[in-house]
Amino acid sequence: MFAMEDTWAESQGEGVTVAVVDTGVDASHPDLTGQVLEGKDFTGGGNAQADEQGHGTGMASLIAAHGHGPNGASGMMGLAPKAKVLPLRTIQDKGDKFLDETWSAAVRYAVDHGAKVINLSFSQDGGKTANVGREAIAYAQAHDVLVVAGAGNDGSVAVDEPAALPGVVSVGSVDKDGNRWVGSNHGKGLTLVAPGVDILAANKKRAQGYSLSTGTSDSTALVSATAALVRAKYPDLTAGQVVNRLIKSASFLGHKGLEAPDDEYGYGIIRPYKAVTMDIPKGPKEGPLGKLQLSSDASSKAGSPAAGDDDSSTRAKKKSSSSSRLLLIGGIAGVVVIGGIVFAVVRSRNKRGNGGGPYGGQGGGPGGSGPQNTNYAPHPAGPTSHGPSSPNPYQQP
Repeated sequence: MFAMEDTWAESQGEGVTVAVVDTGVDASHPDLTGQVLEGKDFTGGGNAQADEQGHGTGMASLIAAHGHGPNGASGMMGLAPKAKVLPLRTIQDKGDKFLDETWSAAVRYAVDHGAKVINLSFSQDGGKTANVGREAIAYAQAHDVLVVAGAGNDGSVAVDEPAALPGVVSVGSVDKDGNRWVGSNHGKGLTLVAPGVDILAANKKRAQGYSLSTGTSDSTALVSATAALVRAKYPDLTAGQVVNRLIKSASFLGHKGLEAPDDEYGYGIIRPYKAVTMDIPKGPKEGPLGKLQLSSDASSKAGSPAAGDDDSSTRAKKKSSSSSRLLLIGGIAGVVVIGGIVFAVVRSRNKRGNGGGPYGGQGGGPGGSGPQNTNYAPHPAGPTSHGPSSPNPYQQP
């Protein structure tokens, strides 16, 4: 598994706020108490600290869960246990439409309320991001906020938007052996991969408060958490320079002969410890992925601070060209009995295909010998086609 004890000696995400644009976050979960800010509900339901579906709570726990009980010895730990979570609820029920107008308003709110990382564990429903969504992404980039999004769960050779947009960190999934999960979208524009199969997460909808899930949602949250660790450790770095560290510290592990960016693994599997400890030059302020370029008129809207105060009910009056779907839930595989601290990343079962997995063995922790990526190229343009999508955002792959 990730060498988190060593990583936490360097950084725990302190002082960094990660916005979770999702179904809300259950602030009463014992592993999240004190970590969840008030946030905002964009659905008209009123409370961003409520979560009827459990998806947003799971993502928040992978980022910032801190365990509970004496000395935090019970429950689970996220990768950045001292980061704060800003919950932004953009969907309540399974049947709700997840519109660009809604999530884009949440992105702008996140920027205006101090988030340094924005987690988008959702993808476009087989289409392109509407102008209002692109403007919101550009607004975040213009204000030095890192945006992380899931590549999609269709197994398609096409990264979904908004992950495919320039400057967005697009995330795919690997299994316990470090191999691409079969349902993970891939292709040009993929930035990084992270564990995404049988991942432990908080879920108060289950009797014991935890469950296992599979999907690029989970991988996205782990990358957002790693970005929070880097931003806490190196507060002087721009968002682009944080991406540079994530890319340079990633590894293909046992996959030999790959050249970054690879269509299946991007620049490699994240390594949180290496991301906060490697000697990596800052690089250009813009970073390796560039930024989303808009027309001059759209750019002026994207850069307007007043736009961030826009409520979703106002934006919803504008014509919508697309809707989105949450990336989960490759299924809740079962409830896990917790004994002592259980880290957010599921432990390897010591099956080492292709020379090593992301949780141990070659390159897995401090002193690991796995190869690292030392070069990068500009972020490719997003794909023009997408794989099949389900009208139900919670349908299992």
